[in-house]
Amino acid sequence: MSVNVETKEDPPGSAAYAEAAWNLKEAIRAQEGVLKQRRTFFVDAYRRARDHLLFEEDELIGFASVRRDGYILFLAVAPDRRGEGHGKRLVAAALQEHESISCHARATNESALSFYEHLGFDIQRRITGYYEDGGDAYYLRLGDGGSLREKFAEFFRRRR
Repeated sequence: MSVNVETKEDPPGSAAYAEAAWNLKEAIRAQEGVLKQRRTFFVDAYRRARDHLLFEEDELIGFASVRRDGYILFLAVAPDRRGEGHGKRLVAAALQEHESISCHARATNESALSFYEHLGFDIQRRITGYYEDGGDAYYLRLGDGGSLREKFAEFFRRRR
């Protein structure tokens, strides 16, 4: 059975898919205890970002919200759809407009850290007490402002 995953985008200023993104984020939060944001913060950040979305038969299966400076505010893939390349596809979409991208990941979120390191992100520093609940975060970065597209193209060649 062939499944078609459709790519959509919410440009800055739009929130056409904010509700679907919030619902996916909340489902992940309930299951995994990560992605804890207040709704008002989430919707405001989503609206200000360029949001890359993946849909399968009108169901949101993943999204990435990226600021103008290449910072990934949110990256989420439905747990039952992980390992299929959707997260990599969302990061690649973010790279289309930026020479480098960055994000924070909870220091205890081993699966997120493993994912980012697998893609070639480097841990820049640990930030103590970054989250509202006092949890620590790592600040991660991919690219050095130079030839990031070439680095990512090489990544895809190596990981096939």
